[in-house]
Amino acid sequence: MVSAPTERTTEARPVLDRFLHDHPGRDVVVEGGHKLHVIDEGSGRPVVMIHGNPSWGFYYRNLLEDLARDHRVIVPDHIGMGRSDKPDDSKYEYTLARRVTDLESVLDQLGVTGDITLVMHDWGGMIGTTFATKHPERIARLVVLNTAGFGLPTEKPFPWSLKLSRNGSIGALFVRGLNGFVRGTAWIGTKRNPMSADVKRGYEWPYDSWANRRAVHRFVQDIPLSPKDKAWPVLKQVEAKLPGLKGKPMFVAFGLKDPVFDAHFLKGWTDRFPEAEVVRYPDAGHYVLEDVGPELVGKIRQFLERT
Repeated sequence: MVSAPTERTTEARPVLDRFLHDHPGRDVVVEGGHKLHVIDEGSGRPVVMIHGNPSWGFYYRNLLEDLARDHRVIVPDHIGMGRSDKPDDSKYEYTLARRVTDLESVLDQLGVTGDITLVMHDWGGMIGTTFATKHPERIARLVVLNTAGFGLPTEKPFPWSLKLSRNGSIGALFVRGLNGFVRGTAWIGTKRNPMSADVKRGYEWPYDSWANRRAVHRFVQDIPLSPKDKAWPVLKQVEAKLPGLKGKPMFVAFGLKDPVFDAHFLKGWTDRFPEAEVVRYPDAGHYVLEDVGPELVGKIRQFLERT
């Protein structure tokens, strides 16, 4: 089992070093004995921030620091990601269903049983909405950032980069051999404010070897596109139950230059939840919290204060 990056990634990186020092977090043991790393800071109404692929808790660092002043902020790293254990396939099933089970276990162990605000980005949206539709009584509010809680819109072609990464030896070479998925997402993920080299290194830090990139590859392979995919039944259940979340305050912010979670996915949210508060950033990309920065953090804070 590989649980941490190797020594070659330890050179000084101010943004990353500050994050690791200021937010050490702790491990929670989930099924199988795997250690899932979680940041748990502050007090007040709980805010659970669920990252996607290929990021980790580092993505939420600025929002975490702002909201932890008057909320209890919980930021888990999924198994195989960030500072969590990175088991091989014989010891862990890298599937949507298992991700949700892990989230349930972590929140139960932390005693977070209700009044939850879910903040979701990328594949974290599918994990979060699955949890929310299973436990609507525990959810108070939702914050949706360039993500989905439903299948690929019919008018949206499956992106070529995901198609390349998803299948076969070429995908494995690209994702796990060259670290192309992590580096590529960091490269194209911001448009208004391109990431500095220092911040890019923060995103790359956990994924420094073939073994440590396993979860990045498995996340792409687990995207449900047809009934033959393991996550398909879960997806269909979530889509059927999504109307049960109507009436819960929802804030939706999208960077519209995201090549994957674009205007088609935004429409998927607004069609299903027309009462949601929506903010569009035409010149921002996938990593919208990086691209828009303090402006978006401030809008999320205002939403939480109003609701």
